[in-house]
Amino acid sequence: MDKLNEKSRERTPVKLGEVNFTPILIALLVGFIIVAIFVILRRRSAGRRDFLLTGLSEAGKSAVFMQLVHGKFPETFTSIKENIGEYRSGQQTGRLVDIPGHYRVRDKCFELYKRNAKGIVFVVDSVSVQKDIRDVADSLYTILSDSATQPCSVLILCNKQDQTTAKSSQVIKTLLEKELHTVRDTRSRKLQSVGDDDVNKPILLGKPGRDFEFAHIAQNVQFFESSAKDNQLKQLTQWIDRML
Repeated sequence: MDKLNEKSRERTPVKLGEVNFTPILIALLVGFIIVAIFVILRRRSAGRRDFLLTGLSEAGKSAVFMQLVHGKFPETFTSIKENIGEYRSGQQTGRLVDIPGHYRVRDKCFELYKRNAKGIVFVVDSVSVQKDIRDVADSLYTILSDSATQPCSVLILCNKQDQTTAKSSQVIKTLLEKELHTVRDTRSRKLQSVGDDDVNKPILLGKPGRDFEFAHIAQNVQFFESSAKDNQLKQLTQWIDRML
């Protein structure tokens, strides 16, 4: 026992200056960075709580809005300004914003709400989409190429499926990809003529030199079919519920 005590007394005390604090500081720094990133992401997520309904006039956006917010289908409803309502699912809530479809007010109204958008529902008239494909694609490209919409999930809602002449979601997807390829080429030439110093330059969508595909862009884009008239909106409500 005495020998053990002597050995204990003979141990050289560790001086504070000789301790290597580098691993401890690195661990603290990494922990701080992780917490900071988590807080920033939570704040950004909390700041984006809107779900925007947008698209061309007569696509059925306001009918979808009325069904989701008020549970009824309007006989006639033409939006000349945005409609705002609260969407409820159990204890969860989100704000729905119905963006007018008329070209004179659509872009201006979208500018007001795009930075608060968590999800964007682009409503398409499945009956007239082939006839209006140029305008539909041009409007959709503007939304997808906006830097403010890059964090958003995007849903292409192929509405009016209750009508016999409605195109399926797969046909609409193919039509849009083909037309968006043309729109991208036109926009890219305009960007080159403007120059590289344009601060608000939109993002060029897809992969250069490749045909446009939704799979090649940053946003998660999904296609669902619906009928606001028949209240066939289950896929839409499930999509919103997952993000509440």
